[in-house]
Amino acid sequence: MLKQFEAHFKDLGYTEPTAIQTAVYEPLVGDQNVLGLAPTGSGKTVAFTLPALANLMPGEGTQLIVLEPSQELAIQTSRVMRDWAKLLDLKVVALTGGANVKRQTERLKKRPEVVVGTPGRVLNLVTDRKLKLHLVSLLIVDEADDLLTGDTLDTVRSIAQDMPADVQLGFFSATDTPILHELEQWFGQAVNRIDVRQEDQTQGVVRHGLLQVGMGKRDQMLKRMLAMPNFRALVFFKQANTLRQTATRFYHEHMSAASLTSDLRQVQREKALQDFRLGRTRLLLTTDVAARGLDIPKLPAVINYDLPTSVNEYVHRVGRTGRMGEPGQVISLGDDHDLRDLKKLLKDTDYDLVPLYFSGRSLTTEKPVATVAPQAKAAEKPVSVSAEVTQSKGDRQPVVVGKTTQASGAAQPQKQQPNPTKKKKHKNRHTKNKGMRKKWRDRDAQQ
Repeated sequence: MLKQFEAHFKDLGYTEPTAIQTAVYEPLVGDQNVLGLAPTGSGKTVAFTLPALANLMPGEGTQLIVLEPSQELAIQTSRVMRDWAKLLDLKVVALTGGANVKRQTERLKKRPEVVVGTPGRVLNLVTDRKLKLHLVSLLIVDEADDLLTGDTLDTVRSIAQDMPADVQLGFFSATDTPILHELEQWFGQAVNRIDVRQEDQTQGVVRHGLLQVGMGKRDQMLKRMLAMPNFRALVFFKQANTLRQTATRFYHEHMSAASLTSDLRQVQREKALQDFRLGRTRLLLTTDVAARGLDIPKLPAVINYDLPTSVNEYVHRVGRTGRMGEPGQVISLGDDHDLRDLKKLLKDTDYDLVPLYFSGRSLTTEKPVATVAPQAKAAEKPVSVSAEVTQSKGDRQPVVVGKTTQASGAAQPQKQQPNPTKKKKHKNRHTKNKGMRKKWRDRDAQQ
């Protein structure tokens, strides 16, 4: 590690590199193609930032391209890299969809050494010859399990093909997928596989809970959770329509919540994320696309409003909490059928799914026991009354108590029982008007 990096590393409060940072540094500095697999929150961004920047030459044009799956992650990564790049007098520019293209083009004229962007915007600028890749020596594909799927795979390959044939490749991911075993086939170069997922010790203790809640009551449950002190959560939805309905309802009810979706303008997305990070809002409603890879320090909880349909989705969602040694809580909402399906989905993983219950103003793993008030208990206690009543003398009335019969000293007044067959007459305004109308007709006839 460069001396400038070592000093800044200590200034940031880091004591030692994480497993992935140690494992990939020498291979990347040594111009090797690398696939780095490490858990979420294990410092993968810094892992490729330090060795990648160490090989760049200031003032020599764009030499490093980093591709990210979302605008938020591209901006987040560019900020991290800019913090380290300024130590070497290197410039970093973010190119994301939804931002002003002319402004981005003006920034490219300053010949930044590092470009961090989303594949679609990067390819558009390359096609328009606003971004030149002939000097690029390293391509980093972050969240590779997501980017190397569907149409995005073709976009990434198109970008790589505009670079020199011997460009160095770096792929990073928290989960392993089949295409990550076929990188040589797709990119024409052998890739050194480095997997530290079993060695990494950076993740804190994360509890995984199942809270049985029907679809119609999930918004109400979120409101109840907001009553818990210091509670904040990233809430994952599957459908943007459901998210918008919940967000609109919370907005009108003045709940502390904001939404983060791909159809919002970049300024709106940045504000929603910034407000959540600073604690101004306590619930951030989002989808898998918008929140993938986000680093939110000391996030207490992740809520699965809609349950994930794959193990990879679950891994990336729950990876937003419990980062860098901090504790975390995962709360999966669903009815009995949904929660059974989630258990089947994760049966081959190490996650320990525990039932949760909401009691008072807190979540607990102990099932609440229904308590009955003393008066209600007395009322519910069955009383056995003897079927035989002894003949009373004179005007004395028998009083039945339990199984015994006692004669009272004086006659007890009997309450008049209502007659169930007699119906109470209700005055009806229609009936009254009907009588008046008859009176009026008779009067008119006399005239």
